[in-house]
Amino acid sequence: MTYIEGFLTPVPTANRDRYLDHARAAVPMFKDFGAARMVEAWGEDVPRGQRNDLWMAVAAEEGEAVVFSWFEYPDKATRDAANARMMADPRLAEMMQDMPFDGGRMIMGGFDSVSDAGSGSGRNAGFIDGVVLPLKADARETYRDFASSLAPIFLEFGALRVLDAVADDVPTGERTDFYRAVCAEKGEPPAFGFVEWPDRATRDAGWNAIMADPRMQDQTPPFDGKRMIFGGFAVIVDA
Repeated sequence: MTYIEGFLTPVPTANRDRYLDHARAAVPMFKDFGAARMVEAWGEDVPRGQRNDLWMAVAAEEGEAVVFSWFEYPDKATRDAANARMMADPRLAEMMQDMPFDGGRMIMGGFDSVSDAGSGSGRNAGFIDGVVLPLKADARETYRDFASSLAPIFLEFGALRVLDAVADDVPTGERTDFYRAVCAEKGEPPAFGFVEWPDRATRDAGWNAIMADPRMQDQTPPFDGKRMIFGGFAVIVDA
């Protein structure tokens, strides 16, 4: 199934246009490396939490937005080969010299998808719901079943695609990382997922219908929902 390289990035709102130019300039390079898709989405409806949230995940500062993004690869082998190539490519070194964000607070990692439902990477999403959560230890198969059972409900109410993935190659960082983002306890892998919508209006209406659907009440999640972090993002690059 699809292999995901997921990112969370703090970007000054004043640098939005610079970030967009930066991301667009990277598209040909990552295509050369073998990425099947590259998506960048700008935080538009990202709630604050008491214990953790997407803002805390990247130690966001005043005047910064959170960007939720990912690369899609056909498999891990392609992703690993891409990473090896990009580290030796002078184009990447050049881009890193003038980044419109603090790379020291960007978090990233490789995730193996366990459920992928909908129209696939049709590149017609206008809005994204992104989520990161702490999965219970040894709950990968349970999570796959859980995610697969929920996806048809989202698709019924307007979502284009629902993907859920579990940590496979997620490094720890000195200041921020996906483990800290969800206050992971011993043995808990972070999970990374997203719901693609055609636009925000469809997403808002869809969520209202989803939360009122009695089928949602029958679900027992294999994770601590109090440490799940999430938000809504407007797609700015989908290539």
